[in-house]
Amino acid sequence: MIDPPARPANARFDSAFGCRFLLTVDTEEEFDWTQPITRDRHGLDHVPELARFQQFCEAEGVVPVYLVDWPIAQSALAAEILRAPLAAGKAEVGIQLHPWVNPPFVEDVSQHNSFAGNLPPELEEAKFRTLKEAIERNFAAEPRIYRAGRYGLGPNSAAMLSRHGIALDTSVRAKFDYSASGGADYGRHPLAPYWVDDERTLLELPLTTVYWGMLRRQGDWLHSALARAPRLLGALARTGMLERIPLTPEGIAVEEAIRGIDIALDDGLGLLVLSFHSPSLQPGHTPYVRDEADLANLYDWWRRIFSYLEQRQVAPTSVAEILKSVQR
Repeated sequence: MIDPPARPANARFDSAFGCRFLLTVDTEEEFDWTQPITRDRHGLDHVPELARFQQFCEAEGVVPVYLVDWPIAQSALAAEILRAPLAAGKAEVGIQLHPWVNPPFVEDVSQHNSFAGNLPPELEEAKFRTLKEAIERNFAAEPRIYRAGRYGLGPNSAAMLSRHGIALDTSVRAKFDYSASGGADYGRHPLAPYWVDDERTLLELPLTTVYWGMLRRQGDWLHSALARAPRLLGALARTGMLERIPLTPEGIAVEEAIRGIDIALDDGLGLLVLSFHSPSLQPGHTPYVRDEADLANLYDWWRRIFSYLEQRQVAPTSVAEILKSVQR
């Protein structure tokens, strides 16, 4: 599952599906991104802000997909906030596995083990099963979509997801390489949704990232060749020769994101997958939202992106609608 498919079976959708976007939220605990990961040094102070974000999305006509990990799954407040929107179809819930905070606690906490796909298959599945059951019990909803924390798919992940009735995976962060820290290399994975298995039971929805600049057609090759030369990649971005644009408000200006949307649509991509981390909903938890001004900018980013997507006739979609519209 972590190798790029040699001949991807691209998904096709009913003609009425049109061009769509899916908003995914890595709904997780707060922790210091600059420090080594731990089992216990984290918080949930931002959870009340989920209510404001959900109200914002409802006003915009967008159904967010909350990819919930273990600490959030154990939060009575998170369940209280999201249970009604989930029941009404105004939000959806999925699974996000952070193995270092997810029981059973068997493995050492390490960089390598922070990627769930690196764990022994029995342990990866035990953690996944424990989390899935907690989400179903506490949120009264069945998750049908998965994202591995840190995008940490492994060779056994696809079979595990299929066994547990997961229909969509969105762990592939196309055009990003995490192999230097022990993760997967998605540098050459496709952007369009594709079937992971021959039976067409598991559909991959890669996170949308595009290249912009004079060298964008060589972007995959250059990012791979220059992986150990980040300063040179930075120089290419600053000079407008080659810029990597993921569709997220975290570190990406709205003007860049609009440029990325145009590129993706012009290249014929029919489903855009956007994302961000829930701790960014409160100042002080991520590098991207440090104060109230940054938080206001975050909401303005989403407001302007939703408006631009509407101008480009890209409508919001949901997990339920994708599963209903995909052709097998």
